[in-house]
Amino acid sequence: MDRLVNTVRPYAWGSTTAIPELLGIAPTGEPQAEMWMGAHPGAPSRTDRGSLNALIDADPVGELGERSVDKFGPRLPFLLKVLAAGAPLSLQAHPDLAQAQAGHAAEEAAGIPVDAPHRTYKDANHKPELICALTPFEGLCGFRAPAEAADLIAALGVDPLKPYVDLLHAHPEEAALREVLTALLTADPAEMAHTVTEAAAAADRLGGEHAPYASLAHHYPSDPGVIAAMLLNRITLQPGEALYLGAGVPHAYLSGLGVEIMANSDNVLRCGLTPKHIDVPELLRVVRFEPTDPAVLRPEASPSGEEVYDTPIDEFRLSRFVRPEGAAPTDLTSPTPQILLAVAGSPKAGDMTLAAGESVFVPAGEKTELSGTGTVFRATVVA
Repeated sequence: MDRLVNTVRPYAWGSTTAIPELLGIAPTGEPQAEMWMGAHPGAPSRTDRGSLNALIDADPVGELGERSVDKFGPRLPFLLKVLAAGAPLSLQAHPDLAQAQAGHAAEEAAGIPVDAPHRTYKDANHKPELICALTPFEGLCGFRAPAEAADLIAALGVDPLKPYVDLLHAHPEEAALREVLTALLTADPAEMAHTVTEAAAAADRLGGEHAPYASLAHHYPSDPGVIAAMLLNRITLQPGEALYLGAGVPHAYLSGLGVEIMANSDNVLRCGLTPKHIDVPELLRVVRFEPTDPAVLRPEASPSGEEVYDTPIDEFRLSRFVRPEGAAPTDLTSPTPQILLAVAGSPKAGDMTLAAGESVFVPAGEKTELSGTGTVFRATVVA
C-alpha cells in the first residue's frame, strides 16, 4: 500500500479555498481546481517507491492484477479527482469509444501535434465520468425539453433571440435542438456578442431562474455558451448525491466541491463558456440531441457498509464508507487496484491513518482492512 502525494491543478476556474479547507491547510490565494489521484501522465501521483505510472509500467500485473490488465491493458483505467469549482467550467461533451478511436486515428494520420490548440482527440479512449458532491454542487446536464428552453429564452425579451425561440417550438425535438445549437455556435461573433450582452442584462433584471445565466455572462461576456446553457437542465446535488455523465451528454459544472472519477482520457469537445477551440462539426457529430431528465444517483448500501454508486461502465467503480465510531473493520482486499480517499475523520487503511484529503493506492491482491472513524471513498474497476 502506498500513500499518495497528489498534484493540485491551478486552473483559473478553481476555488481558492475549497481544497485547502479539505486538506486543513492555509489557502495560497491562487485558484486550486483539481487534485489528481492516479497514474495519468499529465500529473501522476507520487509514492515513496516512485511515481504511480512508473510503478505500473514496471510491473502492470503486480500492481493492477491480471483481471484489470486483461480487460483494460497495462494501465490504471481511471483517474480520481477532488474537483473545486469556484467559477463555471466550459460547456462540453465527450465522445463514445468508437468516436474517440476514429477521431484519434484521423488526427494522428493528419499529423496534428497532440498539444496543438485545435487538436480534439488527444487519445483513443472515451471519457465517461461521475461527480459526487461533497458540498452543494451546481451544474448543467443534458438538454431540457425544447419548449421549456423556449419559454426561458423568450422571457428575456431580446429580439435577436426570437428566431431561436421559434425553432425550439419545431418538431422533431432533436432536430430543433441541433439547429439552435448550430446557429448559436456559427453566428457572426460580433452580432452574438451584442445579443449575449443584451440577454445578460435582461437576465440580471429578471433574477430568479434567469439569475444563473447573468452570472455565466459575468464570467464569459459575449460567449454564445451563455445562451446555449439555457438549453440544458440545471441541477443541484446535495452532499452524497452524484451525477453520471455518459458519452454525448452536454454538461458543465458551475460551483461546488466534489469527488470526480472518470475513464483515463483527455478527450473533450467544447461548446461554449471557453476561450478555447470549438470544433463545431465534430461537436455536432458527438452530441446527443435528446431531451433528458438527469437522474441523481444516491449510493446503494451493502451489508458491509459499502455504499456503491451504480454506473453502466467498467473502467471505474466508486463507492464510499461512512464509518461511525466503534464500527468493525472492513476487509477491502480485492483482485483489482484501488485508491482510497479520506474526506472526513481519521480512518485507517491498514496501519496508515488518513486525514481528510489524503489517499493511498492499494495494489491488486494486497490484504487491506479499513478501520477507524470517518468517510472514505473507494475507487476501483469492474473486472
